[in-house]
Amino acid sequence: MTDYRVERDSMGEVRVPSTAKYGAQTQRAKENFAISDLRFPDQFIDAIVRIKRCVAMVNREEELLSEPLFHAITSAADQLLAGECRDQFPLDVFQTGSGTSTNMNVNEVLAHLAAEQSGLEVSANDHINMSQSSNDVIPTAIHISAALAVHNDLLPAIEHLESAIRLKARSLNSIIKTGRTHLMDAMPLTLGQELSAWAEQVHKAGRRLSDSQKYLCQLAQGGTAVGTGVNAPDLFAEKFCAAISIDTGLSFKPNYSLFEALSSQDTAVAVSGQLKTLAVALMKISNDLRWMNSGPLAGLGEISLQALQPGSSIMPGKVNPVIPEAVAMACAQVIGNDACITVAGQSGNFQLNVMLPVIAYNLLQSISLMSNACRALADQAIANFDVNDAVLAASIAKNPILVTALNPVIGYLAAAEIAKKAYLQQRAVIDVAEEMTDLSREELSALLDPSKLV
Repeated sequence: MTDYRVERDSMGEVRVPSTAKYGAQTQRAKENFAISDLRFPDQFIDAIVRIKRCVAMVNREEELLSEPLFHAITSAADQLLAGECRDQFPLDVFQTGSGTSTNMNVNEVLAHLAAEQSGLEVSANDHINMSQSSNDVIPTAIHISAALAVHNDLLPAIEHLESAIRLKARSLNSIIKTGRTHLMDAMPLTLGQELSAWAEQVHKAGRRLSDSQKYLCQLAQGGTAVGTGVNAPDLFAEKFCAAISIDTGLSFKPNYSLFEALSSQDTAVAVSGQLKTLAVALMKISNDLRWMNSGPLAGLGEISLQALQPGSSIMPGKVNPVIPEAVAMACAQVIGNDACITVAGQSGNFQLNVMLPVIAYNLLQSISLMSNACRALADQAIANFDVNDAVLAASIAKNPILVTALNPVIGYLAAAEIAKKAYLQQRAVIDVAEEMTDLSREELSALLDPSKLV
C-alpha cells in the first residue's frame, strides 16, 4: 500500500504519495495527463532548474528574496543538477500547452528540497516562481537546453563526421570509379571527389546550425505572463541573462521583443528546419553507402562496410549495412519531428504559443539523434570501409559513357554508336573504338584515360 500525505493548492486538497518531493499541482497533472510514456529529457529539466537558480540570484540582489531563502533554493538546485531526484519529474510531455505543469513540478520539488534542508517555509509559487511565469520560463528553457545541446553535443559531432569524411576522401583521391546520374553510368570521378560532396554537405549543415545559435541565445525570461514583465523588477531580463551566461558559459541576452518570444516559437521552427536539412544530408550519405556496399555479388559491390553483426535469422553469412540503415531511420524521425514542430509553431495564439512541451521534446530529441547519428556514421561506417578496387576497375573499363571524351574528335552520333556496341557486347570501350574509328590505340588510350577525365 502507498502512504499519502495531503497537499493543498488554490483548488483545494490533493493526496500526494508521502515519499514524493513534488506537491499538489504535479499530482493533479499526473492524474490529468496520461497520454503517453514520453517524459522530458534531463537536459530540459536541468535548464528549468538553472533558470530558477539564476532567478533566485537576481531576486536576492533586488532584495526580494532573503539571504537564507536564496541559499536554500540554490542548494536545492545544485542537488538536482548533480543528478539527484530524477524520479521526481514524472509528467507526460502531452500536458498543458504552456508547460505550466512541468514548471510547477520543478517549483514544487525545489521548494520541498529547500524546506527540507533549511527548515524554512519555502513556497513553490511565492519564492521559487518569484518574478516569473510559466509563459516565459518554458520558452527560455527551450532555448537554453537547445543552445547547450547544439553547442556541447551536435556541433562537435558534426565536426567529427566532417573530419572523418575528409580524411577518408584524401586516402581515396587516386581511386577512380564510375560516376552515376539517375542511378545510371556516367563519367568517372575519384572516390575522394565523391566523398568531398558529403563532407561539404555536412560542413554547410554545421555552419547553418552554428548561425542559428545567436537566435537560440535570445531569451524570453522577463516577459512573465504576456511579455509586459508584470511582477518582475526593472531590468530583470538583462540581469537574468547576465547570470545565466555565467552559469552556462554561453552568451545569452534578452530577446529584442519579449512579446515575440512568448507568442511565437519561430526560432525553434528554424532550428528544427536546419536539423531536418542535416538529416536529409545524412540520409543521402547513408543511402550512397548502402548502394556502394550492395551485393556482394548481385549489387554494386564497390566498397565493403565493416561487418558488425549477422544480418539474417535464416540466411547464414548475410551481413547488412546496419549503421547506414540505423542512421537513415534516425533521419526519418528528425524529419517527422520537424513536421510536428512546424504544426506546433503555428499555435502561437495571441500572446502565447500553446504547444511548447511538444516543441521542447521533439527539438531536443532531434538534436540528440543527429549528434549520435553523426558519430555512428563517422566511426562505424566512414572510417573503416574497404574499397573493392577490382570491381571499380572492371566497371570503368566497360563504362560506355567514356565515349563522351571522344565527342570533340568523332562527334556525338559516332560516339553513341561505339557506346551502344560496347554495352551490347560487354567489351571495353577502347577495343570497340579502335575497330570503329581511324584513331590509333595510342590516341584512344590518351583520350580515354580515366585519370585525365576526373
